[in-house]
Parts: sequence; C-alpha cells; structure tokens
Amino acid sequence: METFLQYADNGWGKVFNYAWSLGMGIGPIVALVLLRDDPGSASFVLTAIGLVIVLIGVYIVSNVWKTPQYKVILSWDPDALPASWEADRQRYFTINWLQLATTWSAFILFLVALLALPR
Repeated sequence: METFLQYADNGWGKVFNYAWSLGMGIGPIVALVLLRDDPGSASFVLTAIGLVIVLIGVYIVSNVWKTPQYKVILSWDPDALPASWEADRQRYFTINWLQLATTWSAFILFLVALLALPR
C-alpha cells in the first residue's frame, strides 16, 4: 500500500488525480455555457443534473467524509489497531461505493445528454 500511496499522492499521480477531479466539474460547466441558448433542452437539463450529482456526490462527499476518514485510517498503527477499525474501514468502503454510484450516474447522464443533442 505504501508503494501505491507514494505514486498516487506525488508527481504524475497527483496531476492525474487533480485533472480527473477538476475535469468532472469543468467539463459540464463548459457544456452548460455552450447549451445556454436552450436551457429547457434535454441536453442542458441532463448536464445540469449530472453536474449537481458531481458537486454533491463527489466533491462534497469526498471533502466532508471520505478524505477525513482516509486520514484517520492512514494514522492507524498496524500493530495497535483501534477497537472500531473494522467499522471505520467499512464506513470508508461504503463511502467509496456511494461515490462509485454517483460518478457512474453522472457519467450516464452526460452520455445521454450528448446523445440528446440535435444533429
């Protein structure tokens, strides 16, 4: 795990994480600006819903619950785990599943919005 973490939080791993995270928010904002002439269109509405899902389900959940929980887990001494370590780990995994569901939901909405564009 330490080998993974040294790459994930440094160098290109960190660049990739920031690019991916920012792209999930910036891309839909750009799309909404381009679609602003028809705010009632299916593409605009689906993109807006997807953006709200990203903002709440990814950004807020990550910063309010996931990252703090992750820092707690990283602070554990492997030789002296806290009594609640299994519940804490399960909480972290549950947050991951929530983010998986919200990320894929937003992605599907963005794809449907793209398909709904007039040709």
